[in-house]
Amino acid sequence: MPELSYSQTGASSAKNRNLGLAVFLIALVAGAIYCAFQLIGDLESVRMGSIVPYLLLGVALLIALGFEFVNGFHDTANAVATVIYTHSLAPSVAVVWSGTWNFLGVLTSSGAVAFGILQLLPVELILQVGSSAGFSMVFALLIAAIIWNLGTWWFGLPSSSSHTLIGSIIGVGLMNQMLHGADGTSGVDWGQAAGVGKSLLFSPLVGFLLAGLLLLVLKALVRVPALYAEPKGKEPPPFWIRALLILTCTGVSFAHGSNDGQKGMGLIMLILIGTVPTAYALNKAVTAGETQTFLAVSQQASAALGKYSPQGVPPVVAPRSEVENYVRTRQMTPATVPALQKLMEQIGQQVSASGSMANVPQDKVDNVRNNMYVASEAIRLMEKAKQPAFAADDAKAIDNFKKQMDHATKFIPTWVKVAVAIALGLGTMVGWKRIVVTVGEKIGKQHLTYGQGASAELVAMVTIGAADMYGLPVSTTHVLSSGVAGTMAANGSGLQWGTVRSLVLAWVLTLPVSIALSGGLYWLFRHLF
Repeated sequence: MPELSYSQTGASSAKNRNLGLAVFLIALVAGAIYCAFQLIGDLESVRMGSIVPYLLLGVALLIALGFEFVNGFHDTANAVATVIYTHSLAPSVAVVWSGTWNFLGVLTSSGAVAFGILQLLPVELILQVGSSAGFSMVFALLIAAIIWNLGTWWFGLPSSSSHTLIGSIIGVGLMNQMLHGADGTSGVDWGQAAGVGKSLLFSPLVGFLLAGLLLLVLKALVRVPALYAEPKGKEPPPFWIRALLILTCTGVSFAHGSNDGQKGMGLIMLILIGTVPTAYALNKAVTAGETQTFLAVSQQASAALGKYSPQGVPPVVAPRSEVENYVRTRQMTPATVPALQKLMEQIGQQVSASGSMANVPQDKVDNVRNNMYVASEAIRLMEKAKQPAFAADDAKAIDNFKKQMDHATKFIPTWVKVAVAIALGLGTMVGWKRIVVTVGEKIGKQHLTYGQGASAELVAMVTIGAADMYGLPVSTTHVLSSGVAGTMAANGSGLQWGTVRSLVLAWVLTLPVSIALSGGLYWLFRHLF
């Protein structure tokens, strides 16, 4: 059985490993300092008469980053599994390399996955995230996800952090609905949940089938026996095989950062908006010129939407309440379109009075942000339901305004991305070994070969990258572990059904357990807070 600790004789190898670890630690410290200074700078303009919001912010951020740290145990460890197992890179170097590409993936991510997951949450909890219910929600779903992830990691099972987080969000939504009754809350957005569920369900099947097929194609076209041999002793593979494995590790790490790294970022933004809305409710990076474009687009969209207002509807007194009711129930009334039009006009007036997003008064920032969020969600639901049936030009104008509002409210500061990348990197460095052993030795009856590792990681890289383009959350763990199983089946290596059963059991139990955990914790925290 190949050893997991890759080493070479000679002082130069140890020196290189120590140098790589030192560079990694220096980068982590520098990143932490950068995040701290950026957060302090953002909070300088915030005036709060109590220290309690700052304490809540600190605790919530630590828990959110703790989730990403544990995520590193599971998901990022899969990215480095093959290069460590095959001795292509030393563990310390592999972690630095993977962490770097995770970081780049996080930095270049669009944020679509982050806010797509948040759409699963009840709209009233998002609008009131700074309330006791909002904090109960954040703490419950994060702590539930951490508990399940730590439990499965302890047993060396490559469980999905994505699966766990989504189950936790559903648990909070269900418990919120149970506490308030069906008429008092929107509960879970089951349409959005179904879309997310499909991506999580089919991605492992894609990983299994495509990785197995790729290995068969590779064996037919590249007849090099060394590529299909398992690692021997402590020796690294031939140079070109080593380069291939490092390339696939790089791709999976980058794709993981751009997809999985976003899940914690969305929750961190909820925390920031809830505790210090003055600093984070609106995107202050929106320039004065962009604000003028925003105002022009809002007028065009309002005029376009006005064409679809039914005749004879009494003036809407509380437009946001009417639009919120539509978002919550998905039921359109004669007052829905006029209310949305009036809300859009109010948003334009609020921003126009301030001159730019950055100058919106502190006491109005949260209200403006919530107006934009509700209006954007209403437009999204109307577009999805195709009701009203907008003409092409009108649909374009309305959707353009939605994008403008999303740019102002659904943003992720650079320091948040850096903090998530640091947490992922640290988690990988601490917890990689258990997952690497499972991926390399316990899925198949034979040990993982170079070709199998490359095939599984290449498929994982492409699958996760494609999902990121469409804003769909997928599990690096599920795609890669199922890809390894697919290559074992295609190679005729056989599967260790005990491990496979454990993986499937963890996969099947993740949703119900995380739903129950988060629902129970949400109930408890609501009573405590």
